[in-house]
Order: sequence, then structure tokens, then C-alpha cells
Amino acid sequence: MLFLCDSLLIHCPQEGQSAGSPMVQHPKSRERFNVLLNNASARHGVVETDKCVFPLRWKNWWVRGILTLAMISFFFLIIYLGPMVLMMIVLCVQIKCFHEIITIGYSVYHSYHLPWFRTLSWYFLLCVNYFFYGETVTDYFFTLVQREEPLRILSKYHRFISFALYLTGFCMFVLSLVKKHYRLQFYMFGWTHVTLLIVVTQSHLIIHNLFEGMIWFIVPISCVICNDIMAYMFGFFFGRTPLIKLSPKKTWEGFIGGFFSTVVFGILVSYRYFVCPVEFNNDSNSFQVDCEPPELFQLQDYALPSVLESLTGWPTVRLYPFQIHSIALSAFASIMGPFGGFFASGFKRAFKIKDFANTIPGHGGIMDRFDCQYLMATFVNVYIASFIRGPNPSKVIQQLLALRPDQQLHIFNSLKAHLTEKGLLPALEEAAA
Repeated sequence: MLFLCDSLLIHCPQEGQSAGSPMVQHPKSRERFNVLLNNASARHGVVETDKCVFPLRWKNWWVRGILTLAMISFFFLIIYLGPMVLMMIVLCVQIKCFHEIITIGYSVYHSYHLPWFRTLSWYFLLCVNYFFYGETVTDYFFTLVQREEPLRILSKYHRFISFALYLTGFCMFVLSLVKKHYRLQFYMFGWTHVTLLIVVTQSHLIIHNLFEGMIWFIVPISCVICNDIMAYMFGFFFGRTPLIKLSPKKTWEGFIGGFFSTVVFGILVSYRYFVCPVEFNNDSNSFQVDCEPPELFQLQDYALPSVLESLTGWPTVRLYPFQIHSIALSAFASIMGPFGGFFASGFKRAFKIKDFANTIPGHGGIMDRFDCQYLMATFVNVYIASFIRGPNPSKVIQQLLALRPDQQLHIFNSLKAHLTEKGLLPALEEAAA
């Protein structure tokens, strides 16, 4: 096998051939060979073996590639296991990301002697998760909550309990203040809260997206994964022009290649699948993802612009509306998503570290893989709230059923009067007859 390294053709001996090939048998040739080899190693990085000199970038390529395939396989496995398992996986990832960032602060600021620092950090994580996940359970599984007396009490006083838990942690922090560590303790208090804002809040948004329908979880994450892989591949083979100083290995070639690949991928994976939100069925006493697909996942005809019509000869094209939304999602994943990675790169450079951790060989820590995912999750949640989500009749009915009978009767009479005034009630009565 031949490797071109710094304008030098390095020959790997074949089986049965000694390393001292005729190419470098002459003392002067051997000396020149060693000089050029050392220069190449210093500039590009190579791994020396008994038989040949293997470029370090190709070793990283194989390590990253094998582990990427393993992670993608695991991703498909957890999708198969269903939304509740996905929610637990998101929670585990969130805890690990929090641990990685808190550990960096603990090491960088030499917080080894701060009283109760780690205990309080994990306590605040518990408090914030209790608040967010309690809100989510109450919002999406209202029927289940109202059926069980303990859950109904916890739901009714959820915000007060959450505030009381946080206030307890706040008082514990104040009582732990030590005169010679005041400034450092407040540094770490702020560090913990910013970490909670970045990690826990956006993990909560991922859960919200998941409960809107698994497709709002799968497609955005897949788009980010596709962009990451394709940008790396285009940059590896064609990269020449640096993209940003914060991340010298990122190139314009990889950025542009990743963009077009992700847009195409977003369209291909957006066919109707996993479209129903997660709900609790009181009759079957189980969680379900069964529904009549909304208009977003039903084929519709779209008129083509005159230019495209003249080129294709098609006046219209049949698409799922979600495919159009997927273009926006994939465009954001490929254009703005990498800025989550640039932000993480700047953070790591500020503290002179290469990766958040060494959890995944060749990839770094869990946070190194989820820096773009968290930014993408926030965008998807805002996108759903702005352009997709409308009033949910099932949630309105659930809230009505939780009212007292006299309140339900009052709402019924008000609704009946409103429908009669609009002229809709007689039509409904005739249809029923």
C-alpha cells in the first residue's frame, strides 16, 4: 500500500520484505528519507507500525466511522423500543451532559474544597427536572393524573412544591458560604444555573417535541446526524478552505456539502411515519400513539411555478405538507445547527480542553455529540408552536371533564348559545337526525 505524505511516497513493505527496502538502502537516501518522514509526521501526524507508516487522520477516520455506525444502530434500536424508552434515554443523556460540564467547572476552577458544591449541583438538577417533567406529565397525561389521588394532589400543588424544593437548595447554598471562598462559590453557583439552562431546558424541549409525535423527534435528530456525517466526509476528502477560526478542522467544502446532503435527506425521511402524539388511553389503561393522521401527513396537490412546469411538464406535484416543513428543518440543521458546535468549540478553547469528556473514543463526550442537537431541539419546539400546533380538542375535553358538574353545565349552555347564534346548532341537529 502507498501513502502520499508531504510530497514523499512512503512504501509499506509487502509480506516477507524487510523494512529496509532498496528505496532507502543507501545511507544518504536513508538519512534524507528520515528527515522528510519526521517533517511529515510533525505536520500531518502519522502512526508508525512495524510494517508501515499509517496517517493518523485515516486512523481517526476508521475509529469515528465504526463508532458512528454503532451509535446509529443504537439510535434505531431505541426508536423501535418506543416513546417512553426514548424519554428515559433523553433523561440519561441530559444527566451525563450535566455531569460533563459540571466536572469541567470543578476542575478548571479548582473547586475541590468548596463545601457542598457537587451535592448542591445535583440537588438543583433534581429540582429543575421535577419542575419540567411534572409540567409535562400534567399537560400530556391529564387523564392519568386525575384518576390517581396522589398524582392529582402533586399536580395541583406542583409549582408550589417545585418552588419549595428550589428555595431549600438556595438556603443550603447561602448557609454553605465560607469567607475565603465567597467569589468562587458564586462563580460555581452561576456555572450550575447556566448549565441547567443549557442542558435541562433544551432536554425538556426534546421531550415536548417527542410527545407531539415521534416524527418531530426522529427527523430533526436524523438531519443533524446526516449533516455531521456528510460535512465530515466532504471536509475529509475535499476540504481546503477553513470555515471558522474557532474550529480549524471545519471547512467550507464540508459545510456546503453537508447542507445539500441534509436538505435531500430531510425530504426523503419525511414520509408519513410515527406521526401521532403520545397519549394515555383510559379505556385500555396504556400509552398509545394511534390516531387519524392530520392534514400535515396527507398527500396534497401543489401547483408548480411556471418555470418548473415548463422544465418538467408537470402542472402540479403531490407531496405531504410535512415534506415542505422538513426542508425548513433540514436547512436549519445544516446552516444554523453547526453554530452549536462552534459555540462548544469556543467554550472548550476558553478552558483549553479538547473534548468535554472521553466517553466515546474518537468523538469525545456525550456533550460533544449533542451540542448541535440541543440548538436544533429549541428551533423545532419554536417552529411547532409558531407554524404547526393549534388548539387540541382532546386536551380541552380533558380539562372540561375535570370541572365540577355545575361548571360543565355552564360551559355547555354557553357553547350551545354560541353555536345557535352562529347558525351551526340546527345544522348539527339535522345531521344527527
